[in-house]
Amino acid sequence: MNLSTVEDESADQIVHKPEEIDWQMLDKSKFFVLGAGLFSCVSATLYPVVVLKTRQQVSSSHLSSLKTAFSILRYEGFRGLYRGFGTSLIGTIPARALYMTALEVTKSNVGTSTVKLGFPEPTAAAIANAMAGLTAALAAQVVWTPIDVVSQRLMVQGDSKISDPLKSCKYMNGIDAFRKIVNTDGPRGLYRGFGISVMTYAPSNAVWWASYSVVQRLVWGGIGSYMCQKDEDSSENSGVVAMRPDSRTVMAVQGVSAAMAGGVSALVTMPLDTIKTRLQVLDNNDDNNNGNGRKGPTVGQTVRNLVREGGWMAMYRGLGPRWASMSMSATTMITTYELLKRLSTKNQENLIR
Repeated sequence: MNLSTVEDESADQIVHKPEEIDWQMLDKSKFFVLGAGLFSCVSATLYPVVVLKTRQQVSSSHLSSLKTAFSILRYEGFRGLYRGFGTSLIGTIPARALYMTALEVTKSNVGTSTVKLGFPEPTAAAIANAMAGLTAALAAQVVWTPIDVVSQRLMVQGDSKISDPLKSCKYMNGIDAFRKIVNTDGPRGLYRGFGISVMTYAPSNAVWWASYSVVQRLVWGGIGSYMCQKDEDSSENSGVVAMRPDSRTVMAVQGVSAAMAGGVSALVTMPLDTIKTRLQVLDNNDDNNNGNGRKGPTVGQTVRNLVREGGWMAMYRGLGPRWASMSMSATTMITTYELLKRLSTKNQENLIR
């Protein structure tokens, strides 16, 4: 599908948007190799924010993001902000590859089908992006959930001076955590919270990609209107205004659109993410659990514990870091992703000016 090179027309303005690159236009070897490197850098940059978010979600006391960060730096040092990063990075590479493949293949096929069915191009783009985001999230969670369980357990292992939710078990590294989780809970322990992870990320991705498509068109339309008005104010000519944005303008529009879509997704899915994190990290401390494995709490127990600790607003613990993380992640991810696709095209001379 090629929903690109589309011209937004309004009265006497035309905005020539950059060409969108679909799956058939990509050099797959470049796409995956460059993608692994670029997204590893992005993950390393944003990882401390994820650690802060996770610590806040599992803590029984409500500490601000700054206090949590200062506590980690004071008692654990800078390395405390990167607990579990190695494990997370190992899982990120195959999960991202699966995510990007499912995203591009679905977007291309669904986009082509919706256009053939007679949907207007903006509607077809939104539908294709939503279905692509949903499919990509489902595919990636198969690989990502076990990595998430292990890395989050490592994230919340702090110094003994800090409130530590994992009182019953300590892990030396990712391999040790993997082995102990399997020994105590079986393979199912690695997929703790899988259902609610899918419930969190699949709709969130669908909403994000659809919103991103819509917001980007609105932003381009706004830029076109502004340029048209500016031209009218500075000239008496009433001809058609044609705008061909440079690479910096393109990146700015993509970044703003991504941040707006990411912020909305963070707010909508925050309660589910908090429940998911607790299910994956915390153990059931009920007295009836007499030592044959550490049975995890149910969704109902997790919700009751959160409400008992801080009311319904406890569901939004860590919202600040998650909002920042998702907005920054969305901005860096989409600009990096669009750059990756342009670097991986078979005919780059037609795309890079």
